[in-house]
Amino acid sequence: MLQQRTIKTLTRAVGVGLHSGQRVELTLRPAQPDTGIVFRRVDLPEPVDIPISATAVVDTRMASTIGAGGAKVHTVEHLMSACAGLGLDNLYIDITAEEVPILDGSSASFVFLLQSAGVELQNAPKRFIRVKRPVEVREGTGQQLKWARLEPYHGFKLRFDIDFAHPAVDSTGQSVEFDLGEGNYARDIARARTFGFTKDV
Repeated sequence: MLQQRTIKTLTRAVGVGLHSGQRVELTLRPAQPDTGIVFRRVDLPEPVDIPISATAVVDTRMASTIGAGGAKVHTVEHLMSACAGLGLDNLYIDITAEEVPILDGSSASFVFLLQSAGVELQNAPKRFIRVKRPVEVREGTGQQLKWARLEPYHGFKLRFDIDFAHPAVDSTGQSVEFDLGEGNYARDIARARTFGFTKDV
């Protein structure tokens, strides 16, 4: 049995939101089996819990945003990547503003925080979604086409190619394939950063 995981002890970080410029404090706390990963907006008059799920995603422009009960949390992708890369299933994330701090711009700082708190195995089996047939989503056409495909595989392997129609990006031929069961997330993925253009600043 593959066991669910949480952290052994709480850990904290303070930083600034990339898009909001707001100072924000994070407190990462252990959670019981089958809790999932739950963001808690503790800065609101009544704290609001936002459990992570596909249906919690409310926006993906310039950052991944989740929401529930009228509350939102922006730029969750780096912290969520660290949780997935370390195999964490259950975690409370108390946050004092509506955006996760950017820290160094990658997942590496979050990996360090989570590893410093220690990973604890729990007495409950991990839950998996098994893809039984190919599933594909497409949006746009021609140069604006975006797509993602899931295919059956015994494990969890990701492949990404960037096709951005910009010479500074396309000339690099960036592509990556990573098998979470065989690779080293902290070494091979966590330090990756995105790019930005001056016109978007």
